[in-house]
This record gives sequence, structure tokens and C-alpha cells, in this order.
Amino acid sequence: MKSKSLYPLMKNNISNKDIEYVTNFLKKKPILTQSKQVLKFEKIWSKWLGVKYSVFVNSGASANLLSIQLLKLKYPKGGEVIVPAHTWSSDISSILHCGFKPVFVDIDFQTLGMNSDLIISKINKNTKAVFISYILGFNCLTDKLLKYLKKKRIDLIEDVCESHGATFKNRKLGTFGWTSNFSFYYAHHMSTIEGGMISTNDKKAYYDLLILRSHGLIREVNNLSYQSTIKKKYKDLNSQFIFKYPAYNLRNNEIGGILGQSQIKRLNKNIKKRNQNHLLFLKKLNKNVFFTQYNLKGHSNYALNLILKKKSKSLFKKLTNNLKYNKIEYRIGSAGGGNQLRQPYLRDILKNKYYLNFPNTEHLHFYSLYIGNYPELKKEQIEFLSNVCNSISK
Repeated sequence: MKSKSLYPLMKNNISNKDIEYVTNFLKKKPILTQSKQVLKFEKIWSKWLGVKYSVFVNSGASANLLSIQLLKLKYPKGGEVIVPAHTWSSDISSILHCGFKPVFVDIDFQTLGMNSDLIISKINKNTKAVFISYILGFNCLTDKLLKYLKKKRIDLIEDVCESHGATFKNRKLGTFGWTSNFSFYYAHHMSTIEGGMISTNDKKAYYDLLILRSHGLIREVNNLSYQSTIKKKYKDLNSQFIFKYPAYNLRNNEIGGILGQSQIKRLNKNIKKRNQNHLLFLKKLNKNVFFTQYNLKGHSNYALNLILKKKSKSLFKKLTNNLKYNKIEYRIGSAGGGNQLRQPYLRDILKNKYYLNFPNTEHLHFYSLYIGNYPELKKEQIEFLSNVCNSISK
């Protein structure tokens, strides 16, 4: 769709204050590669989230990859990782890249996330982790699932890329798992233009993440005792160039760190405004046409989601035509375009038409979309958006 939309998916996510903050920093002619500002942002983020450690990377997709690569260090022979059929591609591709087998689960309309009972039904002796995605700001975590994973000693990995600040039992999502992943892409709750974060309370995992982020170098861990132990094992190597793991370069930079420090100052305020927008939008929607019975407890809305209650190609076509006519930008299929199992990278490795085994995800694939929600939206604009959507039933 064209960028000239009157109602884009995101607007003004990089503020004048952000630019001023960056400009003042650049005037000092500082180091721009990963350094003190990245570390400062990591500490600020950890405090905001409520975890011990965080590692700033170049994207949410990279955070996903590092989480699964970390799991690979724990389980070198691989195994199964449970993941939703409705998610972003990097969740699944990271599982494939690291030699694990993805096991797919359908979603609930109330949360757009995995059904806990279905997750539990798929767990077996080969299950190494559950990779849960929180879609568009909704929580799908349950006590039942957490208790079962603890009992079975199965790791939980949280994809919170679209749900900054969402909570379960008054505790932020991203603090329940072994690791959690966030995205700071332009359209998300906060932005470093491109960027992501991986967080954990596990000190060993934190050290390994620092190493995996930067070529496998042990010097990335700012702990002399840790470095000394490894250096003693490899006395034939230059101590500045000991590569512990086959790894990546997924680092971000100082400008990203500065932007993160600036953006996080208004994150809570922006979340509150997004949620207010979402509640008004749902209130105005025609409940006979659109599904509105979401689980809003602890939500942190990312976008205004629309799901047709009934399967109607003609009605959905009318909806998209109305949005185009009014220059309202949208994305079909919700997160990641709907059913990931229909994508080329998976069709070749799954059974023929396997994607049909996930009816709720299939419904989203063909009869759902989302439009942008951002703090600048005014009450009359939200009412206009809902009226455009409701007009398809007239």
C-alpha cells in the first residue's frame, strides 16, 4: 500500500525530542559502534521490564534467533519447540536454522495466541521449549501452562515483540520465561528505528548471549574471573581473540542506544493512550459483524484488530475496499500475514495442506486485518475509523 495514507500504521514514532537527544550526542563526536550508551540502555530497559539482564541487538528477529541458539547450546542434539501457527516468521525460522523441529499449535480468538490446553497436549519427551508469541498486545499466558512447564522442566521463551508492557497478574510479559524477546522496529510501542532486546534472569544465559551477539568473543563478557578461566584453557590463543562459539554479529550501535533511552521515557504514557484508543474502537465496532470479545486483562494494544465473525469473502472485500477508499493503511491476516504454515518456506517441509489443521489461524488468514493505533490518534479519528469499518454491514 502507498505511504500517502491519511491513516498509516504508525505516525511520528521518532519525535523531535528523540532527534534532539541524538543530535546533542553526535555533537560530542563520540564512538558510534556498540559502547557505553548501549550498556546504559540495556540497564534502563532491564529495570523497566523487571529483569536482571538485557542484551541490545539489531532487531527483534535477531533476539528470536539468539534465544533459540542459546537453547541449542543447552540441547546440542536438538528436539522439538512448540510454536504458534500464527506468529512472525522469525520465530519459526530461528527454530529451523538451529536444528530444532517446530511443533505447531492453533490460537484462540480471545488472545490471538496459543491455546494452553493445545500446547500441553503437544508436549512430549522430545519437547525442549515452548516459544510463545504475544500478538498485537494480548496476553495468552495461563497459570495452567506455567505450572505444567515448571513440572516438566521445559523452558519458556517469550516473544513480546508486539506487546511491550502487557502484563499477566500485574507482572510484565517478558519476565516469566527463560528468555524474552522484544522488537524496537519503527511501528512498535517504542522504536530505535531497527533494533531488539533479549532479556533474562539467568546469569550464564546472559554471558552466552553477549558472546553469541558478537562473533563468539569471550571478551564481550565484562567479568575478569570468567575470562580468566577460559583463557587458561587456551593459552595458545591471543586472549583478545578467543571465539567460544560459532556465532554472529547482531550488535546495535550507540545511536540506537540513545534513541532507546529517549523513547522509553514516554513508553508507559504511550501504552496507556494506545489502550484508550483500542477500548473506544472496540466500543464503536458493530459486534454483530466483528469479533470483539478479546481478553483485555493486562493488554498493551499494538494495533486495531478486525476479525469478521463469519466467513464472507464478499464482506471482507468490501472492508478492504472501504479502507483503501478512505486511505486507511492495513495489513491482512494480523501478525505475519496469518497462517505461517501456508508460506513457501514451510510448505516444502510439511505435509500437503497441513495448514488446514489450524481452523482459527485459517480464519484469521482470510478474514482478519489490522489498522494502525498510535498515541496521536484523536477521539473523532477513532470514531471515523470505526464508522468506515461498520459501513460494510449497510
